[in-house]
Amino acid sequence: MGMADQTESSISINADPERIMNVIADLEAYPQWSDGITSVTVLSKYEDDNRPADARFTLASGPIKDTYELEYDWTGNQKVTWTLSTAEMLKAMDGEYELTAQEDGSTLVQYRLSVDVKIPMIGMLKRKAEKVIVDTALKGLKERVESGAGSST
Repeated sequence: MGMADQTESSISINADPERIMNVIADLEAYPQWSDGITSVTVLSKYEDDNRPADARFTLASGPIKDTYELEYDWTGNQKVTWTLSTAEMLKAMDGEYELTAQEDGSTLVQYRLSVDVKIPMIGMLKRKAEKVIVDTALKGLKERVESGAGSST
């Protein structure tokens, strides 16, 4: 099916792509800034860049409570995609961040997400849930990067 049904949003963050991607790759810190994620365990890492390959998330966001695993694929500091490998309640949690450096030194971050659950959920509600997840994630990411948290000090 691919990513036909998905929600997409973007935000401009005042930092370079590398710094933003480092925050995105620091999965174990997500509970500190990503709304709804209560814990993250990185299960395996890529040898070449030490970025997460597989991770287990515990999510409690409104009606959706689940423990699920995602498989990550990184493309330098330009893009990261993930797909759901196992879950209890979720059927899909597939998404990507795409980072584009802007001339003024900021970075445009595009977030695409496709969520599906095993329980019947009206399409409209599903879209709304995706939008909430996408918007809160982008806001949280922007605040985290621009506050300087997670940068190596």
